[in-house]
Amino acid sequence: MATKPTIGSRYTVQGEWSSVCVLLGGIFGMIIAMGIGRFAFTPILPLMQRDLGMSNSVAGWLAGLNYLGYLAGAVLCSIVPRLIRSKYVAIISLLLSIVTTAAMGLTESALWWGTLRLVSGVVSALLFIIVSAEIGEALVRRGLGHWVGALYGGVGAGIALSGLTIPWLDHVGQWDGAWLGMGALAGILAVFGIAITKGKIDAPKIDAHRLTSRKGMLQLWPLVVAYFFEGLGYIVTATFLVAIVATTPGLEAYAAYSWVAVGLAAVPSTVLWPLLSRRTGNKKALMAAYMLQASGILISLHADSVIEVMFAAITFGGTFMGIVALTLAEGNARMPNDGKRSAAILTASFGTGQILGPILAGLLADMQDGFALPLLLAAMCVMIGWVITALDHHFISQK
Repeated sequence: MATKPTIGSRYTVQGEWSSVCVLLGGIFGMIIAMGIGRFAFTPILPLMQRDLGMSNSVAGWLAGLNYLGYLAGAVLCSIVPRLIRSKYVAIISLLLSIVTTAAMGLTESALWWGTLRLVSGVVSALLFIIVSAEIGEALVRRGLGHWVGALYGGVGAGIALSGLTIPWLDHVGQWDGAWLGMGALAGILAVFGIAITKGKIDAPKIDAHRLTSRKGMLQLWPLVVAYFFEGLGYIVTATFLVAIVATTPGLEAYAAYSWVAVGLAAVPSTVLWPLLSRRTGNKKALMAAYMLQASGILISLHADSVIEVMFAAITFGGTFMGIVALTLAEGNARMPNDGKRSAAILTASFGTGQILGPILAGLLADMQDGFALPLLLAAMCVMIGWVITALDHHFISQK
């Protein structure tokens, strides 16, 4: 005989559904801010080069400006941490992310493109940190801290979504239609995200006496340096992968699908790498992620088959957000009383590397008439991150 659910069990079910809604809202936020607002440029870039004749140097500068904005947003959060708690900043950042994405398709001026990418970078950083803080802490308060990794999977979901959608948008409206369509998609996701999380995120208790210890800051610096070189190296693939595949004879048709592979590999990576970290320790997990990413970049140097391209895409997608998740978690562990500041400092370091990477890679690619040298240097930068991690015995190693 079936029994009726008790009031307690009903509230448990409601609480679990509420938590799922909070997580989904955060995932939508990551899709908008990062998967679309930040990374849609990669699969749209070859369309702009095809239709407008854009050079790799201009593409590198546009990417660099976007990451300069990202750095500025991260630094702003570290200087004025109250921004992270402002709902008005969150709403304005969300709107600007949508608008700056769509507006890329309304002009052919490099100056305006640069301005839009700069602003988009600022709001991407603000949204990334705000969503990480608000949604992550909301899940932790509900006893669901193990769900936080799935939040960052939204970046991969956004990358996969853009890789699947942009070829169709290109067919309908070419490069400008792709930008307008991605802006519209971001707007739709924003509406759903706001609707499902409304009234479900309770305000945290703020401890005014939480201070960053000097020891925590000293322990953070090796992580900051390694993260800088990761940003400098990974961003070359993040910016130019689709363009590289699109210009490889015989592989042109697989260009967009390589970006889908990146996204699909990124989705589970933010859960799988932390799981590996619990078994092996954060140091060994980070070293494995760095090594795998570097190997994929090296393979892409002379990739002329579908298998090699997919290996490069999957190893990149399967590691870059995993490294982000592991690094931010490690930063929080080293500064447990000021996790938001550690995230802002690390994001600023990462962002500095991202500014330099695409600019230098674009210039070198035009000078060398190819991406062999930029990719080699990118792999070297990632390996420097591996070396710093390997030598950081006192700060990173865990039992």
